[in-house]
Amino acid sequence: MLLAGKIAVITGCNRGIGKAILEKFSENGANIFACVRKIDDDFLSLIKKIQKENNNEIFPIELDLSDKENVKEAGKKILSYEKDIDILINNAGSISTSLFQMTSVDKYKELFEINFYSQILFTQTILKSIMKTKRGNIVFISSSSGIDGNEGRSAYSSSKAAIIAQSKVLSRELGRYNIKVNTVAPGLTNTDMMKKNTPDKIINEVVSQISLNRVGEPNEIANVALFLSSSLSDYITGQVIRVDGGM
Repeated sequence: MLLAGKIAVITGCNRGIGKAILEKFSENGANIFACVRKIDDDFLSLIKKIQKENNNEIFPIELDLSDKENVKEAGKKILSYEKDIDILINNAGSISTSLFQMTSVDKYKELFEINFYSQILFTQTILKSIMKTKRGNIVFISSSSGIDGNEGRSAYSSSKAAIIAQSKVLSRELGRYNIKVNTVAPGLTNTDMMKKNTPDKIINEVVSQISLNRVGEPNEIANVALFLSSSLSDYITGQVIRVDGGM
């Protein structure tokens, strides 16, 4: 098991890529602080099932990235467990689709608050634990849109590009502490978020230009997050890894 004995913090665990990462990390021996916007019965049932299958510990944490005070409280609650955190996966985020001229500044602020500012605030808090042991991995889940700049995704692409830039800076600042920082940039991935925010016509057009001729699966993104969080990637930091099937 690649993460045996490790403690990870993962955001956005209730569905899509975050859920796949939660399951993948559990299978590989990690104990996990599983962050979701709202803890409900369905999520509690999910983590109970995963714990039983993998004989690990999962601590549910409410984290609402649109609420700065909640972000601070979630971070403090995790630190209150006094466990040495090895891994932070910043996965949770939001998306919006509209042409540049039709996108309000308030919408930009909203997406940057969720996709960038709150993630930085949360990372600063969790780093207090990671830096104590002078080892660890931080992985940001960005998007190929943050590299390519997709039509209709000005606010979203900008916020995801900001995360890429920030992760590169962090990799330089934290390397001296043996903390590695990398970014995963998924392409079209089979999640509820993709289905709700991307018309079938656009999906079909993009798929026709992808080398592997299909969208990705959340599990395939989780595999890369696992690699970047394990000893298999000990000499990799400051990188952006596209997982897009050859988009």
